[in-house]
Amino acid sequence: MFGKKLMGDVPITKDLLLLIAIGGLYSLSVALSNTFVNVFLWKQSGSFFDIGLYNITVVIFQPITFILAGKLVKIMDRVLVLRMGVFSLATFYFAVLMVGDQASEYLILLGAILGIGYGFYWLAFNVLTFEITEPENRAFFNGFSGAISSLGGMIAPLTAGFIITNTLGNKGYDIIFSLSMLLFAAAIVLSFFINYRSAHGKYSFLQILGERKRNNDWKRITLAHFFQGLREGTFVFIVSIFIYISTGNELSLGTFGLINSSIAFFTYYAVSRFVKKQHRNVSIFLGAVGLFGSVFLLIINVSYINLLLYGACIAIFYPLLLVPYISLTYDVIGKGWKAAELRVEYIVVREVFLNTGRFLSILLFLVAISSFDIKVIMPYILFILGAGHVMIYFCVKGINVK
Repeated sequence: MFGKKLMGDVPITKDLLLLIAIGGLYSLSVALSNTFVNVFLWKQSGSFFDIGLYNITVVIFQPITFILAGKLVKIMDRVLVLRMGVFSLATFYFAVLMVGDQASEYLILLGAILGIGYGFYWLAFNVLTFEITEPENRAFFNGFSGAISSLGGMIAPLTAGFIITNTLGNKGYDIIFSLSMLLFAAAIVLSFFINYRSAHGKYSFLQILGERKRNNDWKRITLAHFFQGLREGTFVFIVSIFIYISTGNELSLGTFGLINSSIAFFTYYAVSRFVKKQHRNVSIFLGAVGLFGSVFLLIINVSYINLLLYGACIAIFYPLLLVPYISLTYDVIGKGWKAAELRVEYIVVREVFLNTGRFLSILLFLVAISSFDIKVIMPYILFILGAGHVMIYFCVKGINVK
C-alpha cells in the first residue's frame, strides 16, 4: 500500500495506479483516433456495408484472440500479453498510415489487426483488473477509470477534429494516427513498472463455458454481456457516421465528444462515489432504461441537434449502468467455482459472449441494409438493437452477491 487512502478510505496500490494510467493512455489514444478511423474509411467508400464489414471483422478476430491470449497468460507474464496487445494496436495505426488513401481496399486486413490488438489488450487488462483490484476498491477503479476516459474524451476528439478540419488532404489524419502510436508506446513503457504476474495450471476454457449450467449467476452475467454486445456492435460506429453525414466535417465529431465526455466525467465520479452495493440494481435499471430511451432521439430524426442530445443522454446513463454492472460482474466471477485458479477462463468466456453479441448486431445490420432500403429499415435496426441494454437489467436483477 502507498499508505494513503482516497475516495472514502479506498485502499490504493502502485499497480492499481499504473493500470489506471495505462488504461487512460489507451482511452486517450482511442478517443483521439478510433472514431475518426470509421469516418476516414467512410470518406473513401461512402458505403455503410463497407463500414459494417470492417467492424464485423474486428469482432470476429477479437474473441478468437481472446481465447488464444487466455492460453498465453496461463504460461507467461500477463503484463507481456498486455504489451502484445498495445503493440498490435500501434501496428494498426501504422498500417492505416501506410495504406493511406487505399485504406478502404484493406478493410478485412485492418479489421483483423485491430481485433487482434483488442483481444490481447483487453484480455490482459481485464485479468490484471481482477487481480489488482479488490471488492473494496473495485468501484473506485471502474469509476476513476471512467472519469479519466471521459476527461480524455473531452480533449482528444475536439483536438483531432480541429486538426483534421484545418489541414489539407489527409495530413490531419496522419497527425492524429501518429499521436495514437506514441500514446501506445508510452503505455508499453509504463507496463514495465507493474509487478510480474504469472499463472499456472491447465487452461480450462470449456469447463468454465460449461459452468453456466451449474452456476445460475454466471449464466445470467454471460447472457447480460451478450445483450450488451448486441447494442454496442452497431452503435459503436453508426453514430459517428451519422454525425459526419449530418454536418460534413470532422470538427462536429469533436464537439459531440466534448459534450458527451464532459457530462460523463462528472457522472462517473458521482456514481462511483455514491452508488453503493445495495443500490446496484436500481442504478442498472435507470441506466438501461435511459440508454434505450435515448435511441428514440435518433429514430425520430437523425439531426445534429438530436445527435448532441443523444450524446448528453448516454453520458448520464452509461455510467449509471456500467459502474455497478462491471463491479457486479467481477463479484460474480470472484464467487465462481475455482475463481482464483481459473479467473482467466472466466474473463475469456465473458468476452466471447460480449463479442458474440457484437457480431450478431453487425450481421443483422449488414443483412438488413442489404435486403431493404436503408432509410426505411434504419429506425427498426436502431430500435431492436438499442433494446440490448434493457435486457441487461432483466438478466442481472436476480443476482445477489453477498
